[in-house]
Amino acid sequence: MIGVATALQLVRRGHSVCLVDRKEPGQETSSGNAGIVQGEAMLPFQFPRDLKTLLQTALRRGVAASYHVNALPRLASPLFRYWLHSSPKRYEIATRGHSSLMQHALSAHEELLAECGAGSLTQRAGYHHVYRTARALDASVAQAEELHQRFGVRYSMLDRAALANAEPDLVLPLAGAIHWPDTMTVRDPAALVSAYSTYFLKLGGCFSRGDADSLKREEGAWYLETEDGTVKAEHVVIALGPWSCEFVTRFGYRLPLFVKRGYNQHFTGGGKLRVPMLDAERAYVLAPMEQGIRLTTGAEFALLDAPATPVQLAQATVAARELLDLPRVVEHQPWLGNRPCTPDMLPVLGAAKRFPGLWFNFGHAHQGFTLGPICGRLMAELIEGRQTLLATKPYEVDRF
Repeated sequence: MIGVATALQLVRRGHSVCLVDRKEPGQETSSGNAGIVQGEAMLPFQFPRDLKTLLQTALRRGVAASYHVNALPRLASPLFRYWLHSSPKRYEIATRGHSSLMQHALSAHEELLAECGAGSLTQRAGYHHVYRTARALDASVAQAEELHQRFGVRYSMLDRAALANAEPDLVLPLAGAIHWPDTMTVRDPAALVSAYSTYFLKLGGCFSRGDADSLKREEGAWYLETEDGTVKAEHVVIALGPWSCEFVTRFGYRLPLFVKRGYNQHFTGGGKLRVPMLDAERAYVLAPMEQGIRLTTGAEFALLDAPATPVQLAQATVAARELLDLPRVVEHQPWLGNRPCTPDMLPVLGAAKRFPGLWFNFGHAHQGFTLGPICGRLMAELIEGRQTLLATKPYEVDRF
């Protein structure tokens, strides 16, 4: 989503753009998410600081997070910095930078959807955070009211009866839910990325298969080898998601990025959902997709290319089946993707000043699908040297 949206924002402003990828657009991390453009998510995902949650995570007893022991030596430094940035004072800084982007995310998608005629792929019925206990619901309603007062985020509280009416196939009676109406959902995330890519090509952009490893700078220009020949460009944007961190070391940038891995699996033949829902006390999402009900997990801290260990998926499946009849698994092998994360919870967006014409756009963590169009617009404005819609200094790579 990030790379396609950046390419589209540039080409619709009249630039000559070549989008290069190893696969077709939308086939990596952007295909496996919950398909939610989160208009309400003004708060970045914070590293837990309460002792109970830390112990649960350390003992791997919760569904929300897991880790590979052998990855901890390499992850220790960025995770410690993540913990530091989650302190109240630093988290407030992260929230200001994160919310500035999120406040424009939905409208940026809507602008592109209107132009490319892909609105039929989306739904504007919002989504639910559901709660098993009244105590958790009450606490979250209080936080939702804070979001409303501070950012204007709309919400409504559903009691047990209202939730049962909204989602009649739920099996276990729940305490209630928070409904977030200012949210766009997609039943096929890869299809939305593909629609943006198709519009990019319609406007005159080109797509070539290639590998970023061939990128080099010679005689004041950038060169990249593709299956269709050599591409020469004045500017190059690195939007490689979880692969960005290792790639940019060749330019002297050693960034404290890490990945949060996530799994999904589809289920058919049972209960239906009208809108996606987060089981807030178990930290997984169920979303209606073209392939069935998609279950997506929380965060697994591991090395990028480590073997799959879908322990969380198994735990989440047990929890999900308490709420919804999910009898048949579609895939024998669950999907695994990687979310590119930074310790300060903000993306890397802007110029790599050591090399003329080199730009970075990665590190969007859980919100790459949501933030693609707005971050693509900011990147286009930066490359053009124009006044940006919002201040981009918080996202510059030099902050590290």
